[in-house]
Amino acid sequence: MSMTDFLNAEDIMKAVGAFTAVDSFDHKKFFQMVGLKKKSPDDVKKVFHILDKDESGFIEEEELGSILKAFSPDARDLSAKEVKILLAAGDKDGDDKIGVDEFTALVAES
Repeated sequence: MSMTDFLNAEDIMKAVGAFTAVDSFDHKKFFQMVGLKKKSPDDVKKVFHILDKDESGFIEEEELGSILKAFSPDARDLSAKEVKILLAAGDKDGDDKIGVDEFTALVAES
């Protein structure tokens, strides 16, 4: 599976392109621009599984750092500051990782 199975390639390019500057990443705006906000909870869960590279059932800090690259291989990595902000927004139970339900809620909040 790839992101383009669920999201429009043009929307992905525009969304990734909007956050090329370091410390500019805004997950709420990104999820809206990429079209994830409009997707069903099932599709959001499928995207979660693409982001969960090690198939642990969670998106850990390292995976969050390369979240943009999961959408577009030539995108940049998030800065440490951006990762901390994204983790804080998504990690509702304080275990320093984002589970599928937390991710679905994070997208829905956007």
